Amino acid sequence: MPAAPDSDRELPNRDLPTTPRGLRTRSSLVSAARRVFEDSGYLDSRLIDITRAARCSAGTFYTYFTSKEEILAAVLDQARDDMLHPGTERVDPHDDPVAVIAASNRAYFEAYRRNAKLMALLEQVSNIDPEFRRLRRERADAFVRRNARSIENLQKRGLADAELDPLLASRALSSMISRLAFNHFVVDAAQGHASADYEGLLATATRLWVNALQLPRTDAAGAE
Repeated sequence: MPAAPDSDRELPNRDLPTTPRGLRTRSSLVSAARRVFEDSGYLDSRLIDITRAARCSAGTFYTYFTSKEEILAAVLDQARDDMLHPGTERVDPHDDPVAVIAASNRAYFEAYRRNAKLMALLEQVSNIDPEFRRLRRERADAFVRRNARSIENLQKRGLADAELDPLLASRALSSMISRLAFNHFVVDAAQGHASADYEGLLATATRLWVNALQLPRTDAAGAE
């Protein structure tokens, strides 16, 4: 078993390469690492597996990364960007709020489905490494802060329950959506059940969000 990680250790944060070739090589390493981690899991993945998948030498790897932990952090950063901005730029925040929530939930679930293996990996690594627990908290906090701003905007427009604390409401609702996604795309998928009633998952998540904020009901929340 690996040694217990030092609780004070921080993952390095290197600058990106400055040349097109360097960027391509680094990107190739990150893509190869993602395939290896998803296929083998974090604990069973070796640096030699990553360099073989990327068709490069160990020396090339160490030009861009110092360790398996660092390249996993780079892989997770890439997934985080996908999940924080999963196509919701197509949603106008001034549209009907229920339609916006429904579209945002769909975009999030689709991004989660694309990154489900990495989300399972993050769950695994967070249980053994304090630095990845920190990264996981930061990722969750980014969602919470973004959703809190949206809730506060709805309150200012007179559409959401004005007595709700937007940050606490966001924390509760964001946690609900995150665990729904994890259970559906990771836990249920492992048991062969994740394909069941995907639209029902979306409709239920939207209805719960709308009911919690006491927004005016529209068909996008799921008509009865």
